Amino acid sequence: MARPRTDGEGSAQGRIGRSYYDESTYFEAASHLHDFGSRFQRYRVRKVLDLCGPRPTDRILDLGCGWGTITFALGPKVREVVGLDFAERAIAGCNARVDEFGLDNVFFRVGDARSSGLPAASFDVVVAADLFEHLYPDDSESVAAEAFRVLRPGGRAAVWTPCRSHVLEVLKNNDIILKRDVSHVDYKSMARMREILVGAGFEIARSYYAESHLPGLSVAERLGQRWLPLLRRRIAVLAVKPEAG
Repeated sequence: MARPRTDGEGSAQGRIGRSYYDESTYFEAASHLHDFGSRFQRYRVRKVLDLCGPRPTDRILDLGCGWGTITFALGPKVREVVGLDFAERAIAGCNARVDEFGLDNVFFRVGDARSSGLPAASFDVVVAADLFEHLYPDDSESVAAEAFRVLRPGGRAAVWTPCRSHVLEVLKNNDIILKRDVSHVDYKSMARMREILVGAGFEIARSYYAESHLPGLSVAERLGQRWLPLLRRRIAVLAVKPEAG
């Protein structure tokens, strides 16, 4: 699911690169990630679709599509969806499941989110769900700029990313009970995520913290996330490319 910068194909300069995703067991991760019917993925799809607000006429680009969860979920709701990922292994896995969903308006392609090669102003919506935490700081602005470039005027960019201050992320990043995800190379704060998007030319339409999929914890998060950073599970931002003129 990640699209961090690489120097070449690997991580010779200490960066996790394309080879990590193509050669490691990343895409054979915990079942809740590749099982589209899991509680986690059902929650994730619901939240991301609520954020981006898909319309029947929309053409959507899913940046860092990974297992294709969001791409496939959008298919029945929009005109067309393109899932983009720089890992060949990810795209091969997505293409292997196309017949399972029976959708003829869903397409996958290998490409770099920093420079997709897709035509300018050709999409109504860009989705980046669980992507920006995988991007090194110097790549995040490039990805936001590319999202801006491929969107039509008035187009929407939906960003969904974990919040580093949340208790579960704190435990993971310190290898306490939960295991750290080494591919999460740079968490963004809400302020930083908004800054990146505004810097690319976007206007912010919505931004908020979203609760997790865990029933008991989600109640505490909804009640306390305004005051307690430890309860801020996800950062959600909807940005809009201004109309021409």
